[in-house]
Amino acid sequence: MAKFKIVISDPETGESQFTEVEGPRAVPLIGKKTGETIDGSIVGSPGHKLKITGGSDKDGFPVRPSVHGGVRINAVLSGGVGFHSQTKGERRRKTLRGNVITEDIVQINMKIVEKPKKAQKPRKKKKPKVEEAKKGEAEGGESTEEASQTA
Repeated sequence: MAKFKIVISDPETGESQFTEVEGPRAVPLIGKKTGETIDGSIVGSPGHKLKITGGSDKDGFPVRPSVHGGVRINAVLSGGVGFHSQTKGERRRKTLRGNVITEDIVQINMKIVEKPKKAQKPRKKKKPKVEEAKKGEAEGGESTEEASQTA
């Protein structure tokens, strides 16, 4: 069965969380592609929407969005995921993994796209001061208007 290490990043705070998913919980992730948005309940974050941003396979080769399928290839790169050139115009052959999540993938990187909406507590209504003055009259006391006139 598949076992994935999942790193969930929060762009708002800059923090990341690490979780492991294996067995039947990992099955919904197989076949997903880099760039797809999934429900957070799959990885233990209910209410969140998560976007798959990348990952790496069992030998450490990075997942590149432009390589289609779940295959491992050798490609000539001039920049981007998997290779950053030291000099202008440099190109190099690098081994990469395709953008589809298979059982060979070990780590999946995700970022939070949408957080759950917080339930708002019902507010207590404040009684206007006019009603409090009328309540005092009903109890036999003077109203604020009568008190100001007699004073």
